Amino acid sequence: MLFRIILSSLAFNLVIAQEKIQYNVMELLGKANPEFYNEKIPMIKEAGEAFVNMQKEALKEGIKIKIVSGFRSFNRQKQIWNRKFRINKMNGLSPQQNLLKIIEYSTLPGTSRHHWGTDIDIIDGNKTVSGDVLLEKNFHGDGPYVKLRKWMDINAKRFGFYRPYNNNPKRKGFKYEPWHYSYAPIAIPMLKAYVKLKFKDQIVQKDLEGYQYLNQNFLAKYKREHILGISNNLK
Repeated sequence: MLFRIILSSLAFNLVIAQEKIQYNVMELLGKANPEFYNEKIPMIKEAGEAFVNMQKEALKEGIKIKIVSGFRSFNRQKQIWNRKFRINKMNGLSPQQNLLKIIEYSTLPGTSRHHWGTDIDIIDGNKTVSGDVLLEKNFHGDGPYVKLRKWMDINAKRFGFYRPYNNNPKRKGFKYEPWHYSYAPIAIPMLKAYVKLKFKDQIVQKDLEGYQYLNQNFLAKYKREHILGISNNLK
């Protein structure tokens, strides 16, 4: 009996050790320098290979899947957050309103799925669109990316890609993003490793705008509804 317990303990510790080696804290928080598939496809190798295969299939239907955002570092996400916070503050939003406005679409630095090299925002590169391309209207109705969205709805899962922020009305957290896809075979285990982190000390820093208002209650709800408020296909 004791021998079985020792073996079980060793096996458990081995799994934990492997997990730490595979996904260290720096990788999970976007503070590492991952090796990309290439410059135009800023994704880790396995995810990039799957994307290329999907891209080739879509081209057969006249759709050019183009990445407009792939890997995003912790510092880059912090720049985005701080810029939005300052703009919202200038527009008269209270600190609490400001935080809620930003997290409609943008993440706190250190909590973005884009940190993992598994997630992408895409458009159809064959279409010329001025201004902000990542708008819901561009993917629905008479929008320029409707054909892309419909093709992805049917085919993306064949290549391991799923939309984390779908339009399920029961889903909480970030708003619907028809342009955002995650490579599930890697994103799922990374999420499982990520949620074990005590990330408060990593993200609540004095150079982050509004850090004073990121209390424990806010962060607990943010984790529950935003970090975990995703499609069941990615859990």
